[in-house]
Amino acid sequence: MSSRQTDALTRLWPAYGIGIADLDGPVDPAGFFGRGAPVVLEIGSGMGDATAAMAAADPDRDYLAVEVHTPGIAHLLDLVQRHGLRNVRIAEGDALDLVRAMPPGCLDAVHVFFPDPWPKLRHHKRRIIQPAHVALLRSRLTGGGTLHCATDWAEYAGSMRSTLTADPELDDVYAGYAPRPDHRPVTKFERRALTAGRPVFDLIHKRRR
Repeated sequence: MSSRQTDALTRLWPAYGIGIADLDGPVDPAGFFGRGAPVVLEIGSGMGDATAAMAAADPDRDYLAVEVHTPGIAHLLDLVQRHGLRNVRIAEGDALDLVRAMPPGCLDAVHVFFPDPWPKLRHHKRRIIQPAHVALLRSRLTGGGTLHCATDWAEYAGSMRSTLTADPELDDVYAGYAPRPDHRPVTKFERRALTAGRPVFDLIHKRRR
């Protein structure tokens, strides 16, 4: 990490950070922010650039980012301070453990942008988008809440689409791959994928009311 990131992690983690392994009992995500605004869960926020940009453009909702990569957490903390973002918190650890601790219907949206595709067949069981995980995430969405996934891995995109479509309580907003939404910023990771000739697939589903 850069010295700036190290400093941000040291100073800002106590105010904005959440250790998932340290949580004890049920968790209301709104409690992390001290207000009753809708909450967006970002699973795998990477370096945090997209999360910070979306939070800055959407101040009426709170963004709870989950990441395990320490430099990414530190970079997002630095962005939070630089841009004066009051609606971002960062959780470190297993996102599914955090979601299991949440009550049903507490999230306005869940974003899963460019998760590890685990391309080898024997590793597919590690993918975040699989039936049991989708059912868990959907159960935490409010009625009309959105589950938005994006990937640059074509095979995984097909698997995601099949899994999301099969969930009995999710409706496919675009009846297939969604047009790239303006609210999802283009990250360095996505630019590299496009430069390498890999198309990006967005999938947007809503929980039935």
